Amino acid sequence: MSLSTKEYFVKETVKSIRRNQLMSLASVSTVALSLLVLGFFMVMVFNTNHIAKYLETQVQISVYMSDESSEETLAATEKTLRELPGVTSVKAITKEQALERFKERLGDQSGLLSSIGDENPFPYSFEVHVDKPERIAELAPKIDELESVETAKFGQEVVENIFRLTKIMRVGGVLLVLLLAMATLFIIVNTIRITVFARRREVTIMKYVGATDWFIRWPFLLEGMFLGFTGALVAAFIISQAYGAILSSVHSTLAFFPLLPSWPLLLYINVSLLVIGTGIGAAGSTISLRKFLKV
Repeated sequence: MSLSTKEYFVKETVKSIRRNQLMSLASVSTVALSLLVLGFFMVMVFNTNHIAKYLETQVQISVYMSDESSEETLAATEKTLRELPGVTSVKAITKEQALERFKERLGDQSGLLSSIGDENPFPYSFEVHVDKPERIAELAPKIDELESVETAKFGQEVVENIFRLTKIMRVGGVLLVLLLAMATLFIIVNTIRITVFARRREVTIMKYVGATDWFIRWPFLLEGMFLGFTGALVAAFIISQAYGAILSSVHSTLAFFPLLPSWPLLLYINVSLLVIGTGIGAAGSTISLRKFLKV
């Protein structure tokens, strides 16, 4: 392809966009709106997956010791727990700390504890964290058999529900993104098809005078890529601004809520949108023009 031919394609692309400004604006708006929805769902999927991982790490085994346990037994049990495969941390909770925690949870109702007098009903315990949530069901029975361990609990139903929820979030999120990508392609194809339909006579004349399919296709292809890229650029800008505002709002009110930081999340999202927008614009032009090249 010579330089003059490339210049001709670029000039024809610019001329077509200028000539059909209203249609081009409609195409860019449609692409931007479609990719905006897709982009926000991608942000949601990434954050949902992150929150799911965070919830999994919060699952722990609570090991309650018998009241007769000596200091030596407690120290030996803690050492044994730390040496178990997959255990990342072990935190000792004294009877006094357990009582203080319970008082904090009761809040204004902490006065109810006065009925138990000076007796502390809470046992000495350990909080055991593991590297993989799947290890919990395996380790809990072994810990339960240790000397002086009263019971080892990990809330099996809660853990199973968390695993089930995270699986639904991940699989459902991926399927939703794929469906939205297909819907975006459908919308863009039909939008560009209107532009091509308005210039069908021009395409027919070029075919009759001997122009090849690719000679006709290139200006439309470049136009579709430009419209897709521009629409994606608008969507990426809006998502970046909106997510920044959401992060600021969440951090000022719910600082502990595990949302992903802007970097590198927005880089992945925005680059993906630009690639998807440009690719879908090119695919939309190719698909839309196919019918009119059959003369």
